[in-house]
Amino acid sequence: MLQVLLAEDHNIVRNGIKMLLETDEDINVVAEAVNGVEALAYLATGKKVDIVLADINMPEVDGMMLLKAMKEMNSSTLIVMLSMHDNEKYVTQAFSAGAVGYLLKSVGAEELIFALKHVNAGGKYLCSELSMRLLEKCSQNGTRHVVYPELVHDFSDREIEILALIAEGLTNIEISERIFISKRTVEGHRQALIDKTGSRNTAALIHYAMLNGLIQ
Repeated sequence: MLQVLLAEDHNIVRNGIKMLLETDEDINVVAEAVNGVEALAYLATGKKVDIVLADINMPEVDGMMLLKAMKEMNSSTLIVMLSMHDNEKYVTQAFSAGAVGYLLKSVGAEELIFALKHVNAGGKYLCSELSMRLLEKCSQNGTRHVVYPELVHDFSDREIEILALIAEGLTNIEISERIFISKRTVEGHRQALIDKTGSRNTAALIHYAMLNGLIQ
């Protein structure tokens, strides 16, 4: 069971996120906090928390200050930022400070759940909306010369099909409805693609696929 501490100062938003997360049987919101002070107080109890899902903008101690405090206390708990800010500056600052994920508050339930499971498995995650935007910017700036490690892959026809749909920007649930398989199966294929290509997130996966002619 994935134990999540949810830090968000707006009650309605926090309650909504909690409801979304707990639709998944593998996720439990073990605690809630309205700011970084409360989050740190809970972490100090030593109770098990796998991931802190924290809003960047909170009173007293915000998400970035919380991240730095957790780093200073050598906490092994992962932190994923939840934000309304789509500016690259915030994304860069968050990952540079040690965050393992960055999600916009407009993210869908299925992507939110996938992101938490992905980072818990050791990866990093940038929400698809920002990933696609950065990928487009990279393409416009002529960065297609980036070289990925040469790996030998054995992609199935289904994986190639799902890869193309991911590149179209479809969510896991939209893909499942399109090709008539379960959302969990789609999640498994997406993770397998990321693992096989050595990609860090969905944007890197799509970039890899474009560079290697897997998608157009």
